[in-house]
Amino acid sequence: MKKSFLLLLMICLPMSLLAQTKGMTKADLKRKKLMNAENVISPVDTLTYSIDRFADLEILRYNVPDFSLLTLEQKTLIYYLSQAALEGRDILYDQNCAYNLQIRQLLEAVYTNYAGDRTSTDFLQMEIYLKRVWFSNGIHHHYAGDKFVPEFSKAFFDGAVRSLDVSLLPLKSGQSVDEMLAELDEVIFNPDILRKRTNQDAGQDLVLTSAGNYYDGVTQKEAEDFYNKMKNPADQTPVSYGLNSRLVKDQTGIHEEVYHIGGRYSKAIERIVYWLEKALPFAETKEQSAVISKLIDYYRTGNLKTFDDYCILWVQDVRSRVDFVNGFTETYGDPLGMKASWEANVNFKNLRATERTEKISGAAQWFEDHSPVDARFKKKSVKGVTAKVITAAILGGDCYPSTPIGINLPNSNWIRAQHGSKSVTIENITDAYDKAAQGTGYNEEFMWSSYEIDLMKQYGTMTDNLHTDLHECLGHASGQLLPGVDPDALKEHGSALEEARADLFGLYYCADPKMVELGILPNMEAYKAQYYSYMMNGALTQLRRIELGNNIEEAHMRNRALVANWVLDHANGAVELRRRDGKTYIVVNDYERLRALFGELLAEIQRIKSTGDYAEGARLIERYGVKIDLGLHQEILARFNKLGIAPYKGFVNPVYTPAFDRQGNITDVHVGYLEGYAEQHLRYSRDYSPLTK
Repeated sequence: MKKSFLLLLMICLPMSLLAQTKGMTKADLKRKKLMNAENVISPVDTLTYSIDRFADLEILRYNVPDFSLLTLEQKTLIYYLSQAALEGRDILYDQNCAYNLQIRQLLEAVYTNYAGDRTSTDFLQMEIYLKRVWFSNGIHHHYAGDKFVPEFSKAFFDGAVRSLDVSLLPLKSGQSVDEMLAELDEVIFNPDILRKRTNQDAGQDLVLTSAGNYYDGVTQKEAEDFYNKMKNPADQTPVSYGLNSRLVKDQTGIHEEVYHIGGRYSKAIERIVYWLEKALPFAETKEQSAVISKLIDYYRTGNLKTFDDYCILWVQDVRSRVDFVNGFTETYGDPLGMKASWEANVNFKNLRATERTEKISGAAQWFEDHSPVDARFKKKSVKGVTAKVITAAILGGDCYPSTPIGINLPNSNWIRAQHGSKSVTIENITDAYDKAAQGTGYNEEFMWSSYEIDLMKQYGTMTDNLHTDLHECLGHASGQLLPGVDPDALKEHGSALEEARADLFGLYYCADPKMVELGILPNMEAYKAQYYSYMMNGALTQLRRIELGNNIEEAHMRNRALVANWVLDHANGAVELRRRDGKTYIVVNDYERLRALFGELLAEIQRIKSTGDYAEGARLIERYGVKIDLGLHQEILARFNKLGIAPYKGFVNPVYTPAFDRQGNITDVHVGYLEGYAEQHLRYSRDYSPLTK
């Protein structure tokens, strides 16, 4: 991606810059001063670098190349959509846990106003805790789902809170400081309270044992019965039941609190709609105008049929360069896989890189026809599959600070079958990850030989992007359910199995000669880089993200472990774990056989999904995707500890500053990259927190 000609525009308003420094530590101010000195004269390609590091996290910047080349109308559209993307931030905090918003407010009050020793171990540990809360949109780890263990004392925290003026504290109506601390201390410091955000342990009531705020007072059975009564097996176009609501049991019975204007989260949704209405006049096409209008209708009513209408219009809008996602979308946070978290992403098409994905989507029917799955489970006619490479302009909700590198939507099976889907690879995000990984020693530590290291140098980025393209564009869009199969039949395992299905589709076709024929890969050697790195990650290196002794919880990690461990169990020497000098490595002895194994597992997981075979899906997940060998886990953690690589990375957003004429019309929009991690989150809490005002 050519970016060296694009210079960073550093136009900032003095008042906003002054506000952004409020509550910053001396270290933050020093870092900001250094960044200002460096970045005012720096081109955009030198700007992606680490800006903060704490716990198991590293914070990066991402560039928005070619933004200055967009039209004024496109820039204005992105600006208004970016504001809508930030207004839903509080929603996700509340969805993740009912105590998150008050805890965040209280921590921020101490962080910005505490007059005691700000260099003490307790204060610095509280600062890290707050930064983790910002990163995870709550008190549970963004990936593992476990509640954070505070490393500052309760005595310090209570004393710091009591030292503040009571007007600075986020007290609920009628609540005293003592009552607030008694409640929140228990949540923060008691490890047995709200232990997991999303519990998926077999044999437990997944609803009652999950800290997420999607249910209140109901058991798993009551929730499942509630929605099963709504479903009609004969309905060929079912809505996504429960997607945009909280299920509550009170004295009146069990009912839904629907997210819409006038309902739950109304104050935040009103602000989202305000900015969507601002964006509407700048829509690029009549199709995009219809999309925005329908989304506004959905936010006003909460009607899931309207949401389906919006999804269909969104899929059909293929001419607009600017695009966005805004709403209740993915269901990973719900233990039953039905209720969606709020997320947002604003982006525009990378015209050159999209040529790659257009070649893939143009051959969608060929890929479906040649898939190794049973013919009963293949689509006879693949409709509306479009794919593009995008440049992310802003990230919000469940896409921020940690974000996916690819998106495929909508999730409704019947909409995908009848109207198609849109898939994207977010290349400026993958570019930021690649730059951050350079020179870490990761490949040298974990790859078996110089052969694999050279493969990665030559083809690693290329095949990573290709696998993401295939996963999002064709993997999720492939296959079909048999008539009458409930889309939610796989329950808590549905997300992990769906991600495995899409991953396997991408892996199988990475090695197909069609990739060379289409001009996407240069030769039939390149795919081996993806095969090796995927197996290494699934079986070994992703374990660095899990606390020693814990199981694998997150759906994507379970997916990768399932694939890698199933393959190792069935490889008969084609792929193996081999030890050398006390270290464990992946060794691939037969790449062609490895491809065949990927195809076999793809066929089986497609059968499980198409038939709704919950029992076999659960068996695969629990056998291959959950448990970790303790000795291997200890080894991987020790090796990573020596390298000093943060297991997780996330981002700060750029800052968009509009310029206005005397009549109040936007005359330009400038993008800046100077805002620090703490600065950004404090500003967001000040300016985009409608649920806490």
